[in-house]
Amino acid sequence: MPFQPRRKTVTTLVGGVPVGSAAPVVVQSMTNTDTADPAATAAQVIALANAGSQLVRITVNTDEAAAAVPEIVQRIEDAGVSVPIIGDFHYNGHLLLVRHPECARWLAKYRINPGNVGARHRDENFRTIIRVAVEHQKPIRIGVNWGSLDQDLLTALMDENARRANPLDAKDVYMDAMLESALRSAALAEETGLRHDAIILSAKISQVQDVVACYRRLAGRCDYPLHLGLTEAGLGMKGIVATTAALACVLADGIGDTIRVSLTPRPGGDRTEEVLVAQQVLQSLGLRSFTPQVSACPGCGRTTSTFFQRMAEDIQEYLRTQMPVWRDRYPGVEEMKVAVMGCVVNGPGESKHANIGISLPGTFEEPKAPVYVDGKLRVTLKGDSIVPEFLAILDEYVADRYGDRAASAAPA
Repeated sequence: MPFQPRRKTVTTLVGGVPVGSAAPVVVQSMTNTDTADPAATAAQVIALANAGSQLVRITVNTDEAAAAVPEIVQRIEDAGVSVPIIGDFHYNGHLLLVRHPECARWLAKYRINPGNVGARHRDENFRTIIRVAVEHQKPIRIGVNWGSLDQDLLTALMDENARRANPLDAKDVYMDAMLESALRSAALAEETGLRHDAIILSAKISQVQDVVACYRRLAGRCDYPLHLGLTEAGLGMKGIVATTAALACVLADGIGDTIRVSLTPRPGGDRTEEVLVAQQVLQSLGLRSFTPQVSACPGCGRTTSTFFQRMAEDIQEYLRTQMPVWRDRYPGVEEMKVAVMGCVVNGPGESKHANIGISLPGTFEEPKAPVYVDGKLRVTLKGDSIVPEFLAILDEYVADRYGDRAASAAPA
């Protein structure tokens, strides 16, 4: 099924980064450090930004965390990194933003959950946050979560459903409550003075099919930009597959303006994994390009050697480490296709289809590795230095092919 045209929305600026149908889908991430530790939080923000996260969200849950925000942002700027910082508020955001005006000023956006801004004074607490946003001219993400819904609204909809001749399934009522919570909160924000184009909505659930159904319905009822993601995708392969399945379905419908992959990291694991997965989802769908892609065959009985596997891994890592330099020096290099194939069956053909490719010898094949550049045989490599020789050809190709673009783009 072909992709649907991108859903038209208003465009919201988040610290200079455009979010909406006029802009590419934006990759977002979130720190898991104690925000009251400005050094650790700034270091993780810098790592996420260097990995490619265009927006980074931090938890602001205590007075100490709120007080640390200016130092965090300053540390990031001092490191030469430019990335908007979003404050994530639950329960006490109306208090922290008022008590810490510098926190409110330094953050690029506030994220609030209408389900937990207080039970007794919910609307007034919500309005307080909106007034601060209006004062500091900050956009808001109204993020509704399946697990923390407005209980008064949910109860009212459940009671209404019970009176129907043909009651809906409880899950459908939950979904209705999520949509109503998001849309009613957006309307209240605008009534309080927030601009229509300063609002982003999200409605996150943990199950893939529910996420797809919910966002399809939400997209049909508003023109706000939508932030996509699962509430908690999970650990490792499960989290990656579940997120990819959900995001791919919604993005294929032309829905979604910013995404986050909410992976549970392994103890001591690399937080930047969620950024790389988000980028790969967008690049695999053909929506954006972030880094050259390596095609490599899976291997079979004809490829009993693991050499081509190690080479594919080495090349992928080499490309990733080069990208911080290449991104500015060689515009367009992120669209390059590289093939590392393991035998004669598909090797030469796949290598010809890539910008640059190598076909390694399979078991019992003649020990030679033809290299193809833009579909033509460039050279045949042999011996123990195939990898460094191929990387040298790769470097030369990047400089020749994409260096010309940089020169033509430079001002006269």
